[in-house]
Amino acid sequence: MVDYYTLHWSDIVGQCGMLLLVGTYFMLQTDRIDAKGFWYSFFNLVVAILLGINLYFKPVLANITLEIFWATMSCWGMYKWYKAKQ
Repeated sequence: MVDYYTLHWSDIVGQCGMLLLVGTYFMLQTDRIDAKGFWYSFFNLVVAILLGINLYFKPVLANITLEIFWATMSCWGMYKWYKAKQ
């Protein structure tokens, strides 16, 4: 059984992902990045990876499902950005 109250190194990785998520949202709201640009999708993909690492060690099915969709949509956004640049 997983002890959700014991701090694990993956919790630090997850917290870094959460801070990047909040930072990315802040940059979006203050017009520092474009929602259809590369960096928004890239940062969201990194967030999904970091939170996914944490979820590997402390799994929650709903959150794992969310991160899979989050990563998929981020990859799709980067693909669309790449195709628009060509």
